[in-house]
Amino acid sequence: MVLNVPSSSCEKRYAMQFVVLTGASGSGKTTIAHAIEQRHAADVDVFYFDRIAVPPAKQMITEYGSGEGWQRAKTIEWMVKLAPLSRSGRPLLFEGQTRLAFLAEGAEVAADAAYLPILVDCDDETRSRRLALERKQPELANESMMDWARYLRAEAGRCGCEILDTSMLSLEQCISHVMGRLNGNKSPGKGPP
Repeated sequence: MVLNVPSSSCEKRYAMQFVVLTGASGSGKTTIAHAIEQRHAADVDVFYFDRIAVPPAKQMITEYGSGEGWQRAKTIEWMVKLAPLSRSGRPLLFEGQTRLAFLAEGAEVAADAAYLPILVDCDDETRSRRLALERKQPELANESMMDWARYLRAEAGRCGCEILDTSMLSLEQCISHVMGRLNGNKSPGKGPP
Protein backbone atom coordinates (compact mmCIF):
# COMPACT_ATOMS: atom_id res chain seq x y z
CA MET A 1 0.00 0.00 0.00
CA VAL A 2 1.20 3.49 -0.81
CA LEU A 3 -0.21 6.35 1.18
CA ASN A 4 0.11 9.64 -0.64
CA VAL A 5 -0.37 12.67 1.54
CA PRO A 6 0.91 15.51 -0.64
CA SER A 7 0.95 19.02 0.70
CA SER A 8 1.77 22.20 -1.13
CA SER A 9 5.26 22.18 0.39
CA CYS A 10 5.90 18.62 -0.80
CA GLU A 11 4.30 19.22 -4.17
CA LYS A 12 6.73 21.98 -5.21
CA ARG A 13 9.67 19.74 -4.41
CA TYR A 14 9.02 17.34 -7.30
CA ALA A 15 10.58 19.60 -9.89
CA MET A 16 14.20 18.95 -8.91
CA GLN A 17 14.21 15.13 -9.13
CA PHE A 18 15.85 14.90 -5.71
CA VAL A 19 14.17 12.18 -3.65
CA VAL A 20 15.04 11.41 -0.04
CA LEU A 21 14.10 8.02 1.41
CA THR A 22 13.97 8.00 5.19
CA GLY A 23 12.56 5.54 7.70
CA ALA A 24 13.38 3.37 10.67
CA SER A 25 15.59 0.29 10.38
CA GLY A 26 13.91 -2.60 8.60
CA SER A 27 11.56 -0.45 6.52
CA GLY A 28 13.26 -1.33 3.22
CA LYS A 29 14.78 2.04 2.33
CA THR A 30 18.35 0.76 1.91
CA THR A 31 17.19 -2.29 -0.06
CA ILE A 32 15.26 -0.02 -2.43
CA ALA A 33 18.20 2.39 -2.78
CA HIS A 34 20.69 -0.45 -3.46
CA ALA A 35 18.41 -1.97 -6.08
CA ILE A 36 17.97 1.38 -7.83
CA GLU A 37 21.73 1.96 -7.71
CA GLN A 38 22.40 -1.47 -9.25
CA ARG A 39 19.70 -1.30 -11.93
CA HIS A 40 19.68 2.40 -12.80
CA ALA A 41 23.24 3.61 -12.15
CA ALA A 42 23.39 5.27 -15.56
CA ASP A 43 20.27 7.31 -14.77
CA VAL A 44 20.33 8.06 -11.02
CA ASP A 45 23.00 9.09 -8.51
CA VAL A 46 22.46 7.34 -5.15
CA PHE A 47 23.90 8.47 -1.81
CA TYR A 48 23.69 6.81 1.60
CA PHE A 49 23.68 8.72 4.90
CA ASP A 50 25.60 5.99 6.74
CA ARG A 51 28.53 6.10 4.35
CA ILE A 52 29.94 8.86 6.57
CA ALA A 53 31.12 6.45 9.28
CA VAL A 54 28.70 6.54 12.17
CA PRO A 55 30.66 7.15 15.40
CA PRO A 56 30.00 5.42 18.74
CA ALA A 57 27.23 6.94 20.86
CA LYS A 58 29.74 8.28 23.39
CA GLN A 59 31.53 10.26 20.67
CA MET A 60 28.20 11.63 19.36
CA ILE A 61 27.35 12.87 22.85
CA THR A 62 30.80 14.35 23.43
CA GLU A 63 30.91 16.20 20.11
CA TYR A 64 27.22 17.01 19.47
CA GLY A 65 25.50 16.76 22.85
CA SER A 66 23.40 13.72 21.86
CA GLY A 67 22.78 11.18 19.14
CA GLU A 68 19.98 13.42 17.90
CA GLY A 69 22.38 16.38 17.78
CA TRP A 70 24.79 14.35 15.65
CA GLN A 71 21.96 13.22 13.34
CA ARG A 72 20.79 16.82 12.89
CA ALA A 73 24.29 18.13 12.14
CA LYS A 74 25.08 15.35 9.66
CA THR A 75 21.70 15.65 7.92
CA ILE A 76 22.34 19.36 7.38
CA GLU A 77 25.85 18.60 6.07
CA TRP A 78 24.45 16.03 3.64
CA MET A 79 21.76 18.40 2.36
CA VAL A 80 24.34 21.15 1.82
CA LYS A 81 26.57 18.67 -0.05
CA LEU A 82 23.73 17.29 -2.21
CA ALA A 83 21.94 20.56 -3.03
CA PRO A 84 24.33 21.61 -5.84
CA LEU A 85 24.14 18.11 -7.35
CA SER A 86 20.35 18.21 -7.22
CA ARG A 87 20.34 21.36 -9.36
CA SER A 88 22.11 19.57 -12.21
CA GLY A 89 18.85 18.08 -13.46
CA ARG A 90 20.08 14.51 -13.02
CA PRO A 91 17.88 12.40 -10.72
CA LEU A 92 19.35 12.08 -7.23
CA LEU A 93 18.36 9.60 -4.51
CA PHE A 94 19.47 10.02 -0.90
CA GLU A 95 18.80 7.28 1.63
CA GLY A 96 19.12 7.65 5.38
CA GLN A 97 17.51 7.37 8.75
CA THR A 98 16.74 10.89 9.91
CA ARG A 99 13.94 13.17 11.02
CA LEU A 100 11.97 15.02 8.37
CA ALA A 101 12.46 18.24 10.35
CA PHE A 102 16.24 17.85 9.99
CA LEU A 103 15.88 17.38 6.23
CA ALA A 104 13.79 20.54 6.01
CA GLU A 105 16.32 22.46 8.09
CA GLY A 106 19.15 21.18 5.90
CA ALA A 107 17.30 22.17 2.74
CA GLU A 108 16.81 25.66 4.10
CA VAL A 109 20.51 25.99 4.98
CA ALA A 110 21.33 24.73 1.47
CA ALA A 111 19.66 27.74 -0.18
CA ASP A 112 16.17 26.21 -0.08
CA ALA A 113 17.12 23.01 -1.90
CA ALA A 114 14.13 21.37 -3.59
CA TYR A 115 13.59 17.73 -2.65
CA LEU A 116 10.84 15.15 -2.18
CA PRO A 117 10.90 13.26 1.12
CA ILE A 118 9.36 9.80 1.20
CA LEU A 119 8.96 7.95 4.47
CA VAL A 120 9.62 4.28 3.77
CA ASP A 121 7.64 2.38 6.39
CA CYS A 122 6.20 -1.03 7.25
CA ASP A 123 4.17 -2.61 10.02
CA ASP A 124 5.90 -3.71 13.23
CA GLU A 125 5.59 -7.43 12.45
CA THR A 126 7.27 -7.00 9.06
CA ARG A 127 9.98 -4.79 10.58
CA SER A 128 10.70 -7.33 13.32
CA ARG A 129 10.90 -10.20 10.81
CA ARG A 130 13.22 -8.28 8.50
CA LEU A 131 15.53 -7.23 11.32
CA ALA A 132 15.65 -10.57 13.15
CA LEU A 133 15.55 -13.05 10.27
CA GLU A 134 16.62 -11.34 7.06
CA ARG A 135 19.24 -8.96 8.47
CA LYS A 136 20.24 -11.15 11.42
CA GLN A 137 20.05 -8.17 13.78
CA PRO A 138 17.42 -9.25 16.31
CA GLU A 139 18.75 -6.73 18.83
CA LEU A 140 17.30 -3.96 16.63
CA ALA A 141 13.80 -5.46 16.69
CA ASN A 142 12.95 -3.80 19.98
CA GLU A 143 10.42 -1.36 21.38
CA SER A 144 12.76 1.60 20.88
CA MET A 145 12.89 0.90 17.13
CA MET A 146 9.11 0.52 16.96
CA ASP A 147 8.75 3.84 18.85
CA TRP A 148 11.16 5.50 16.37
CA ALA A 149 9.07 4.18 13.48
CA ARG A 150 5.88 5.52 15.12
CA TYR A 151 7.56 8.89 15.67
CA LEU A 152 8.59 9.13 12.00
CA ARG A 153 5.11 8.07 10.88
CA ALA A 154 3.51 10.79 13.02
CA GLU A 155 6.03 13.37 11.80
CA ALA A 156 5.25 12.42 8.19
CA GLY A 157 1.55 12.83 8.87
CA ARG A 158 2.04 16.25 10.42
CA CYS A 159 4.11 17.62 7.54
CA GLY A 160 2.19 15.96 4.71
CA CYS A 161 5.02 13.68 3.63
CA GLU A 162 4.35 10.75 1.34
CA ILE A 163 4.52 7.35 3.05
CA LEU A 164 5.58 4.27 1.10
CA ASP A 165 4.36 1.28 3.12
CA THR A 166 6.51 -1.67 2.03
CA SER A 167 4.75 -4.24 4.23
CA MET A 168 2.88 -5.90 1.38
CA LEU A 169 4.79 -4.60 -1.65
CA SER A 170 7.40 -6.42 -3.70
CA LEU A 171 10.80 -4.87 -4.19
CA GLU A 172 9.87 -4.37 -7.86
CA GLN A 173 6.81 -2.34 -6.88
CA CYS A 174 8.85 -0.19 -4.51
CA ILE A 175 11.54 0.44 -7.13
CA SER A 176 8.92 1.34 -9.71
CA HIS A 177 7.27 3.79 -7.32
CA VAL A 178 10.51 5.55 -6.35
CA MET A 179 11.74 5.64 -9.96
CA GLY A 180 8.42 7.23 -10.91
CA ARG A 181 9.02 9.95 -8.34
CA LEU A 182 12.60 10.45 -9.55
CA ASN A 183 11.28 10.84 -13.08
CA GLY A 184 8.74 13.47 -12.04
CA ASN A 185 5.56 11.41 -11.59
CA LYS A 186 3.73 13.45 -8.97
CA SER A 187 0.22 12.16 -9.36
CA PRO A 188 -1.12 10.67 -6.13
CA GLY A 189 -2.09 7.06 -6.53
CA LYS A 190 0.21 6.41 -9.49
CA GLY A 191 2.43 4.15 -7.44
CA PRO A 192 1.79 0.51 -6.70
CA PRO A 193 -1.63 -0.42 -5.28
